[in-house]
Amino acid sequence: MEHILEIKNLRTSFMTSNGEVQAVRGVTFHVDRGEILGIVGESGSGKSVTSMSILQLLGTTAVIKEGSSILFDGQELTTLKKKELRAIRGEKISMIFQDPMSSLNPLIPVGKQVAEIIKEHHPDRNKDELKSMVLELFDRVKIPEPKKRYGAYPHEFSGGMRQRVMIAMALANRPELLIADEPTTALDVTIQDQILKQLRELQRESGSSIIFITHDLGVVAELCSRVVVMYGGLIMEEADIDEIFENPKHPYTLGLLRAIPDIGQDKSRRLTPIEGTPPDMTDPPKGCPFAARCPYARNICAVKQPEYVQLGEGHRSMCWLLDERAPKENNPFVV
Repeated sequence: MEHILEIKNLRTSFMTSNGEVQAVRGVTFHVDRGEILGIVGESGSGKSVTSMSILQLLGTTAVIKEGSSILFDGQELTTLKKKELRAIRGEKISMIFQDPMSSLNPLIPVGKQVAEIIKEHHPDRNKDELKSMVLELFDRVKIPEPKKRYGAYPHEFSGGMRQRVMIAMALANRPELLIADEPTTALDVTIQDQILKQLRELQRESGSSIIFITHDLGVVAELCSRVVVMYGGLIMEEADIDEIFENPKHPYTLGLLRAIPDIGQDKSRRLTPIEGTPPDMTDPPKGCPFAARCPYARNICAVKQPEYVQLGEGHRSMCWLLDERAPKENNPFVV
């Protein structure tokens, strides 16, 4: 299948007063045209920084290191000038952010804000044409009474409706790639389900590719066909969604799966949390970043980073337990 996005050896750091924060440390993956790819991991794993690096929306302290490559439709994004990037943002690649209240201007009606996104890339559109396009978008993302809502302000919308406005903004110029950065985190379960169904429907209608970023593997299962599991600025495991759930091959993936509540489970049984805290990325571990929290860690895990092991088509994992020399005792991946 044709790749719409190829990221190779992405390394992104933040230069702070406390030193260099190595947020992303050599990430390589691709997104196929028309697919929904999930990127999952805890806060601080590097997933959001990876997505923000694509459009260089990281602020002045961020540096994308030399040797990193971000190819979109065959075009290298890391070498583009600001003006060239602006032509791609919102037109060919759009983002839906986690908190719509911090992304929407509280002093401007939402309809006008969406119209401005369209006008940015289509300055020839007149006021009536822009309003007609916005009303069509509102209808498409199932915002009720679009004409009435056009002139409403962000505070007059519920959280779910504000997120629908953000989706409308992201879809305004029919992007080829949509990046959704934890768009359902602050919503209740019912609204979350509606937004996920909305994204699926819109992807089928438009054929756009989607990168969906979340900390919740359960949400990924609802939406994505393939998943990248990140931790400590690295990809721990990558596989098709069915393979991740049926045949996980990294202790961190196992930990995330054990933390997912099951409607059929014994209600007296507590969920199993992942003990410990993420590593300090100003001084990242020499070995596997998960070693300090891993119940199966060996001595080598703390001192040397493992290579990826190819486990099948599209399935790879970075773990010493998969090495053919690994001891079989206390090894969850030995049958």
